[in-house]
Amino acid sequence: MRRAKLVDRGVTVVLYVVAVFFIALLAVITAFLLYKGVKAISPDLLSFTGNGVGIQLFNTIYLVFLSLVITVPVGICAGIYLAEYAGKGAFIAVMRTCIETLSSLPSIIVGLFGFLVLIQLTHSRWNLLAGAVSLAIINIPLIARTTEDALRSIDRSYYDGSIALGATRWQTMMRVLMRVSIPRIITGIILAAGRGFGEAAVLIYTSGMNSDINFSNWNPASITSPLNIFRPADTLAVHIWALKTEGIMVNATQAADLSAAVLVILVFAFSLSARWLGRRLEKRMQSEK
Repeated sequence: MRRAKLVDRGVTVVLYVVAVFFIALLAVITAFLLYKGVKAISPDLLSFTGNGVGIQLFNTIYLVFLSLVITVPVGICAGIYLAEYAGKGAFIAVMRTCIETLSSLPSIIVGLFGFLVLIQLTHSRWNLLAGAVSLAIINIPLIARTTEDALRSIDRSYYDGSIALGATRWQTMMRVLMRVSIPRIITGIILAAGRGFGEAAVLIYTSGMNSDINFSNWNPASITSPLNIFRPADTLAVHIWALKTEGIMVNATQAADLSAAVLVILVFAFSLSARWLGRRLEKRMQSEK
């Protein structure tokens, strides 16, 4: 008994050390990037002109939004099907294997696939829609698995109680089980969005490495409109890669440092906002019970 307690305490200490290590590592990386970014701040780099990072910031948010519009409905529906309707069988086993394989594909492979199918076969140039679809291909398995795990972790009494009260299977799924699992599903959405914010390899081949937009033109049909989904668009991650590899700008290093800091702040802001929204929804649903 004494030996078991010592082993338990030892493992607990090790786990705490690992947790503190990762927290400290994240803090150091974040502080370093913010320090370098603050040093690089200038009115020119903060502008929405060709020399600033404003255009790339807008492209990043817009592209991730378009990707989530595709990813979230498809991924959640796939997770619901796998958790409650799929059952067992050879087809379902193959389907699960395909999802696991798709989730482990290198992003550059998905980028090349998007380039061949969405750009070359359609005789198009690089565009936002191709980038959003390629990101969706990467993130749909993540949302599907998160949704499935969230639904399977719910106590079976929720399902049995709803069915006993006369609700249909679909009503039970949408009005009971989905409400309980929303916090975990939001976690999956945060992870998917975070990957979209930081992805570069897949977007180099699909959405492009430059932007030519006019923020006074908001007609979605115009090729220079920020809302046009068929225009090329470089995100912050792609912009950082281009600045560090090509360095054609006079202040390329400063622009890359500022872009990295802005990207870190953007990811933190999105994660905190999504967590806050998830807690609000959870409290609201608990108050409605």
